[in-house]
Amino acid sequence: MAKVYIFLANGYEEIEGLTVVDLLRRANIDIQMVSVTGDLLVTGSHQITSKADLLFEQTDFSNGDMLVLPGGMPGTKNLKEHAGLDALLKNFHSKGKKLSAICAAPSVLGSKGLLKDKSAICYPGYEQELIGAKVVNEAVVIDGNVITSKGMGTAIEFSLAIIECLAGEAEATKIAKAIQFEHHK
Repeated sequence: MAKVYIFLANGYEEIEGLTVVDLLRRANIDIQMVSVTGDLLVTGSHQITSKADLLFEQTDFSNGDMLVLPGGMPGTKNLKEHAGLDALLKNFHSKGKKLSAICAAPSVLGSKGLLKDKSAICYPGYEQELIGAKVVNEAVVIDGNVITSKGMGTAIEFSLAIIECLAGEAEATKIAKAIQFEHHK
């Protein structure tokens, strides 16, 4: 079974984070919510407090298959500034492991040089931070080991792309049908 970690920082976009968690769990993919705040309780950009499963400092990520970054402000800025996450993202990238980010969060990957020579998308206005990437205007972009997406309105498509990547097209289609999502393939 695939092992996925999604990172929650204060000010994260709740829909982008929790949609991924919800849909991956429906697909029986092991996804753990990891707080980078030092507290299991993390408050999103719209003042919704969620309880993470793990604290960053207490988690062994060596068995992970994918790291997921939700956007939102100031959540994206808080993710970008977290030294431990910085090292972890670079480590996953160097091993060719999967990274995914939505909304403003692809700028975290871009600012660290992890999108070089890849096609990517982000929330409008953050394109200049996708350093070395070819910016394309699509809801979800998959290029090699990286999945990026535009924003809250594309959270379901983003989540289904992750499911397809980790569990196959049939599972993604099954989940899309179960939630009455009409736009997936």
